[in-house]
Amino acid sequence: MDPKKVEGGSMSSDGDIGAVMGFSGFGKKARTFDLDAIFEQTRRTAIERSQHVLEERLREASVDEQGESSKSLKQSTYSQKNKKASARQKDDSESDASSDSEVIGPPIPSQSAAQEQEDDELVGPPLPPGYTGSTADSDDEDEDTQDDDDDNPVKKIPDTHEITLQHGTKTVSALALDPSGARLVTGGYDYDVRFWDFAGMDQALQAFRSLQPCECHQIKTLQYSITGDVILVISGSAQAKVLDRDGFNVMECIKGDQYIVDMANTKGHTAMLNCGDWHPKMKEEFMTCSNDGTVRTWDVKSEKTHKSVFKPRSFQGKKVVPTCCTYSRDGKLIAAGCQDGSIQIWDRNLSVHTKFHCRQAHTPGSDTSCLAFSYDGTTLASRGGDDTLKTWDIRNFRKPVHVATGLTNYFSMTDCCFSPDDKLLVTGTSVRKDEGSGKLVFFDRLSFQRVYDIEVTNASVVRCLWHPKLNQIMAGTANGLVKVYYDPVKSHRGAKLCVVKSKRKEKHAETLTQDYIITPHALPMFREARQRSTRKQLEKDRLDPRKSHKPEPPVSGPGRGGRVAAHGGTLSSFIVKNIALDKTDDSNPREAILRHAKEAMENPYWVAPAYKKTQPEPMFAEESEEDEEAEKEPEWKKRKI
Repeated sequence: MDPKKVEGGSMSSDGDIGAVMGFSGFGKKARTFDLDAIFEQTRRTAIERSQHVLEERLREASVDEQGESSKSLKQSTYSQKNKKASARQKDDSESDASSDSEVIGPPIPSQSAAQEQEDDELVGPPLPPGYTGSTADSDDEDEDTQDDDDDNPVKKIPDTHEITLQHGTKTVSALALDPSGARLVTGGYDYDVRFWDFAGMDQALQAFRSLQPCECHQIKTLQYSITGDVILVISGSAQAKVLDRDGFNVMECIKGDQYIVDMANTKGHTAMLNCGDWHPKMKEEFMTCSNDGTVRTWDVKSEKTHKSVFKPRSFQGKKVVPTCCTYSRDGKLIAAGCQDGSIQIWDRNLSVHTKFHCRQAHTPGSDTSCLAFSYDGTTLASRGGDDTLKTWDIRNFRKPVHVATGLTNYFSMTDCCFSPDDKLLVTGTSVRKDEGSGKLVFFDRLSFQRVYDIEVTNASVVRCLWHPKLNQIMAGTANGLVKVYYDPVKSHRGAKLCVVKSKRKEKHAETLTQDYIITPHALPMFREARQRSTRKQLEKDRLDPRKSHKPEPPVSGPGRGGRVAAHGGTLSSFIVKNIALDKTDDSNPREAILRHAKEAMENPYWVAPAYKKTQPEPMFAEESEEDEEAEKEPEWKKRKI
């Protein structure tokens, strides 16, 4: 048997089967495409078109400049160059078609090639032939202007935009941002602690949680730990609290025995707290200071007793109340500002003697409201109750480096803080009610000149915070507001996340839902159908014409459509309404009746004509002297009827 015939028969049979089953191209071989050949053909076509366009442009330019004679010469020489370049490119493409580094497009002009040899870092199109300036000079000028912007710290202040968070109506005395800048916590004189989530807020700017962790005690200080998982709450009570991110209680410090004289022998504070701070390196340790004259360090895991006690002393060795406290940036030093105007600094591991001590840092008797270390750890800023702001060098702690005066301070927790680049120092000013505006004041750290002011509101600025990661400034005021200042370009996340979200629409359809009464022992015919979900029930009620019927407005003017007009819509209803409103009250009902007696006697109409013959003449009692005397008696002597 011939194999070709057999193969031909099988092919025809396959074609018949494909026709019967509806397949197209059944048994045929699929087409194959050589992608490398297609790309190579496309590239060559693009090169030829680009050469053609470039030749036409050069031809037109040569006609305008030198005339017909020079045009033919340039065209021939340039066409020869192009032919050589195209031949060279064809040889290169044939030798290494898969190389990614080969040049695609028209050949490089001689002018641009020369410029590339002169300056390899030049990026962009070739310069025009008439340009004589140098790119190096322009680059140097741009770098100089950029350096000027970097050297001027005022231009880095993010104050172009602001949002306002309404904490309440009383003073915002505490502010805290977690290390990532996602959540803000505010506390105030109204005992409330409010939680704000920038990623979850919209333009309504509402707090997602509000609580009173310390009942009827004002909030003094709030601060997140270095990991951001717990919050330290310092209030007017003697016991500090630690909350988690959602506001639930983690620990509460123990209260000391107030009948023991030596405060080092008690396990906790015995008087009102003033301030607190987390350790910058150890996430379990924090510090508190109190009116009992001690500064104590605590461990989150052991709430029954403190870790160590620091007792500030005056020059005479007497007890002094610390009003603020803080850790250094490395956590090795503990600083406290006291009521006698002194600033005392201890080594964290040595609680007996101070390492640095300045007796006359501020005016004695004034509350030092804040101490803040710079990010490099060498400078300490102190905000005093004597309306001053001072900076101190830790290496030479005898006298301040700079002093700024005239900064009014009415609060014992007015803040000061450094900018993220350590070039500026920020604090708030206080004002009396309706006597001006509270300001955020910016000082240059080196020259200590007042370089910038921000008018916040018509109340005192108590708390201020400049977050290094967000590059946003928060300010708490005495009228219950929290101002957040940011720049869309210089700032990151934070307030920028919530201002772009529109307000959520309220669901008015929720009022249509009815209460579901559970009757497990009722007969099936009287049992209500179980509600699967509120959303489905709302959709069902929306389709019900009775439940979703909109109430009709009151009728104005005469009644129509079977409805009676409202009162006053017609003349008759207006008259009836006015008659009903006429409620004259006569003081003496007897006189009110008898004033119609004369008219009834002269012109009898109803009763008198019927009984004219039988009715006797009316006789009225005459007033006696006793009645007159009784009327003259005081009210408390008159007989009560």
